[in-house]
Amino acid sequence: MAAAQRNLEIKAGDADPRRSLERALALGAEDRGEIAQRDTYFAGASGRLKLREQTPGEAELIQYRRADAKGTSTSEYRIVPVAEADSLREALDAALGTLVVVDKRRRLLLWEGVRIHLDAVEGLGSFVELEAIAEAGGDLEAKVDRLRAELEIGEDSLVAESYSDLLLDTPNLLLRAAEAVMRNAYAPHSGFKVGAALRTPAGAVHTGANVENAAYPQSQCAEASAIGALVAAGESEIAAVAVVAEQMEICPPCGGCRQRLAEFARPDTPVYLGRPDGEHRTLTLAELLPFSFALKP
Repeated sequence: MAAAQRNLEIKAGDADPRRSLERALALGAEDRGEIAQRDTYFAGASGRLKLREQTPGEAELIQYRRADAKGTSTSEYRIVPVAEADSLREALDAALGTLVVVDKRRRLLLWEGVRIHLDAVEGLGSFVELEAIAEAGGDLEAKVDRLRAELEIGEDSLVAESYSDLLLDTPNLLLRAAEAVMRNAYAPHSGFKVGAALRTPAGAVHTGANVENAAYPQSQCAEASAIGALVAAGESEIAAVAVVAEQMEICPPCGGCRQRLAEFARPDTPVYLGRPDGEHRTLTLAELLPFSFALKP
């Protein structure tokens, strides 16, 4: 079994990649050249699960957990070498479903145990990442802080989310996940199929469909099913919601499900309603439920 490792990481938008490269080289960073990488992220994972295919380099399966936070944060991860990337990608897609694919070109530099990534990400733009292996010894946080200062990475350029989250933070991708699970809804009594998809701050997506019962009060809404999947996976926070219905273009959650979502989401959590690549609306949870009930300890 692959042992878990830990990184200290920071990510920021990079308005001038050429200048960042010049500054890194001036510090004495070793230039390891450019790598073309494709990361395929899969659903249903604890944390994030991605298959990385790269040239030059071997394919790797990477599972990791990192809270979305601006500034230096800790990532726990496992890396497994992959010999047959095509076969594994097809198997994981069939078993879990593909969330999103991130294509990028990465310029890799090394400086005193810290990896400097100058990334050009398709659909997102240019970024700089600093990664230091936590077990490498020494005051790595101080080194990361020095690199941040030398590369002039300001507070306003810091990015909390992963590239996958930035791409997923569009309505279409989460709506597609909701639409896919909607097809599995059990709705023999009403014929009204609904699917819901919930994204966590760690990037995992949990889905659920409505499940009807001949005793109508025992039926369960799609949002409740998705929340159950999220909790069963050990999660307790919702970062974004999508709801798709077969017979309605825009299907808002019922009142009970709005309260259920409020248990795990923030007032500003986005809720996407509609269809992927079609009509949709984006509301916050506070707009859907402006005066939610909350128990105060």
